[in-house]
Amino acid sequence: MTVALAFVALMRTRFTPHSWVLATVLVLAWGAINALLLTNSVRRNIHQLETATASIAEHPVAIAEQPFHDFDGLAYAISVVSTRVENLLAQSAASRDELAAMVDSMQDAVLALDAAGRIQWANQHMKRLLAQAAFTSVRVGHALVQTIRDPDTLDCVRTALQERVVTERRTTTLLPGHIFEVSASPMPGGGAVAVLHDITRIEQVERTQRDFVANVSHELRTPLTSITGYVETLLDHEQSLSPVAREFLGTILKNATRMNRLTEDLLVMTRVESSGQQLNIVPVAASLLVRDSVQAMSGLVQDTNASLETGELADDLVLADPDAIVQVLSNLIENAIKYGKPRNQQHARVVVSARRLAEPEPAVEFRVQDFGQGIASEHLDRIFERFYRVDKARSRESGGTGLGLAIAQHTVQIHGGTIHAESELNAGSTFVFTLPLAPENRV
Repeated sequence: MTVALAFVALMRTRFTPHSWVLATVLVLAWGAINALLLTNSVRRNIHQLETATASIAEHPVAIAEQPFHDFDGLAYAISVVSTRVENLLAQSAASRDELAAMVDSMQDAVLALDAAGRIQWANQHMKRLLAQAAFTSVRVGHALVQTIRDPDTLDCVRTALQERVVTERRTTTLLPGHIFEVSASPMPGGGAVAVLHDITRIEQVERTQRDFVANVSHELRTPLTSITGYVETLLDHEQSLSPVAREFLGTILKNATRMNRLTEDLLVMTRVESSGQQLNIVPVAASLLVRDSVQAMSGLVQDTNASLETGELADDLVLADPDAIVQVLSNLIENAIKYGKPRNQQHARVVVSARRLAEPEPAVEFRVQDFGQGIASEHLDRIFERFYRVDKARSRESGGTGLGLAIAQHTVQIHGGTIHAESELNAGSTFVFTLPLAPENRV
């Protein structure tokens, strides 16, 4: 103000060179002072905006209510963003709490780890499980090996972290008397999540069921054998039987034979599913397995006048139990002979072959092909289920038990192979399974 009054007074006087210089100095001083005041005000406003913006991530700010002059628009925008961030943080916190509550309520033990294998989080069930197993308590930030010493669990997690694939293991040593399925899944941003599912109760129920089926089958074998023997004796040696009596006895014999076969298949299924079947896995030529199977079915071929042929036969060595695989091939051949008759023809034609595969892994593919009526597509995914029949009436008429394909599937899987069916209506069906090559044959 003083500079302005001096400048006005100077303007009222007569201008001299000295007065011009003085006026210029006063104007420059006035401008400098105003610029300094304006700069300080702008700096103060910018500093307040910077401070408020930096604090948005921690807590909301209400800077729109403060006067910022030329920065009012920017202050309002920052205030809007602050409100939105506040809402998003609240939603994120609520979702995190909800997810934590859901995972804590799970009956499975869940553990989260970072890329280095350090524990990041564990649900309540995992904490209780570790307490029961007498391990140390869950310590966030510590390596998993410092908390859990179970080798199967550690190997499962290590594989998921290093190879970045979903890994599953089965352990019986984590908690005495309990069986766990361990599943470890890699996380997109690094780390992994491990889930431990207690299957002890399920295993006990399945074991009880298998024992029950085995015991019942054993108990049925003796009376069924007696019934079959007495009926056969009557039919063969009793000449005074009437035609009606012979018909009734024939029906009894047929059903007793079918029940006897069913009990045998149930016992085989029980052994396979319970891993009680002792396999003698040795290197054996694929062609030899096919020839032995064809030879084993020669009696049925003669009885049915079927045509049983061999196609391509690979001499490569596979890892297999010869008796078990011959039984698988025999079951498939028997099914092809019984159910593979073309329409309007009395006899079936079956072709059995074996060829080497290079991909995806070295193996030998066995094929049993018929040229009959085929199987509808809706049945192909279920024909390996126990007691599933495509044509129930026809299966019972032929004496089938509905367990042959299920036994074949389990046997092939135990050998490390796969099995499936291919079919086209009115063109026939092909059952295909693979067996791994022997190490000395992987050249």
